Amino acid sequence: MPASTIDPHAIAGMVARLDAPDYDRWAAQVRRTGGCRQPINMRGTVLHVDPATGRRLHTYTTHSEPGGVLRLPCKTRRATRCPACSKTYRGDTYQLIRAGLIGGKGVPASVSEHPCLFVTLTAPSFGPVHTRPESNGKVLPCHSRRDATPCPHGRVISCTTRHAADEETLGEPLCPDCYDYTGSVLFNAAASLLWARFTDALRRRLATAGGLSLRELREHLVLSFAKVAEYQRRGVVHLHAVIRLDGPEGPTSPPPAWATTDVLTTALQGAVPAVSVRISITSDEPIRVLRWGRQLDIRPMAAAGGLSEQSVAAYVAKYATKAAECVGTLDRRIQPLEDLARLGLREHPRRLIAECFRLSSLPHLAELRLSHWAHMLGYRGHFSTRSRRYSTTLGMLRAARERFVHTEEVTTGRLPLLPEDEPVTIARWAYAGRGLTSGEQLLATALAGSPQIGGLDGAR
Repeated sequence: MPASTIDPHAIAGMVARLDAPDYDRWAAQVRRTGGCRQPINMRGTVLHVDPATGRRLHTYTTHSEPGGVLRLPCKTRRATRCPACSKTYRGDTYQLIRAGLIGGKGVPASVSEHPCLFVTLTAPSFGPVHTRPESNGKVLPCHSRRDATPCPHGRVISCTTRHAADEETLGEPLCPDCYDYTGSVLFNAAASLLWARFTDALRRRLATAGGLSLRELREHLVLSFAKVAEYQRRGVVHLHAVIRLDGPEGPTSPPPAWATTDVLTTALQGAVPAVSVRISITSDEPIRVLRWGRQLDIRPMAAAGGLSEQSVAAYVAKYATKAAECVGTLDRRIQPLEDLARLGLREHPRRLIAECFRLSSLPHLAELRLSHWAHMLGYRGHFSTRSRRYSTTLGMLRAARERFVHTEEVTTGRLPLLPEDEPVTIARWAYAGRGLTSGEQLLATALAGSPQIGGLDGAR
């Protein structure tokens, strides 16, 4: 970042923190959070007591910490809010996805032999938008139409521009007045239900392929998956999913011989167009029927001559830390009474958000809580989900990391070696705010880049 773009107050705050007598301890806390920009500050004490004698074994208090608080990472997944914590989340997601593809983290390596596909479920069209088509590495005109005629609003639905990859125009409608903003918002709101109905339909088709009833299928086959949502520039979500077939015990058992990759592919191709969600907007309007888009991308994994496990895991992990920011909306909730014109939004995301608020006022759609999810353009689901038996969990990965750090601190003498009998722990904590000053954020970013920053640690 050029020095001219840094707030002078931030520089003054950074110098003040460097000159503070407790800088070393503050820097150690920041490193422990991974350089979190918005750490959660806690005040309190922890007592470890011998249950047999009642003797106090160890005491920790935040009174001696910088500012009298302990700083904990915010653990957000959003890269726009905290790059450091989102990097950890992305790494954990990568390990979770990869373990379900080739084993590890408690999953046997034999799981790589199970039928597995990488699938992308798309959204339908809600009107022509500016795109950047490519052919053989060459960028083509956006929407070149020789016989294009004006739409009812007087706009010619054609664009001969070869757009750059970073143009804000990408994803915006050629005619905003023709674009189906209602359908776009409702599709996002229904995407999670569409996914649930898709997996149910997929199980039914797998049962039919094996000559089994749906209840009998559970005794022979388990459908495991991990999925992530990706926003397109036009403001609708696509779902990328790793879908795998296991035996009745999950990844530790092979699926039956009839459950092959070809069977899974055929079942997928039949299940996607078979599901829909019907939404009634008002009693006077026809019922909306929402379906997946016509584009269905099905790719085998490396074991079947397809994508590598590392590339798929990295792709899914990448979108686990992103949201609707690429469309131009905000990464926070927007209140119904906020003036959208003052938020600096482009016309397309502003119309999508305004449509969320308009639809939220209709009684038939109250249960969708669209005003609550306006900043997500109507999407209400979690961005990264998995079936129960896909692989390990984020909680288990975090617990293993915490055990490793605790063991290291005991080994180096930073924490006392407590007796084998589990001591009684008495903890009292109170929330004391969150965040760092602008100057401290600059230091946190630098400290997160290296465990030892000589230029900073030696500056005092």
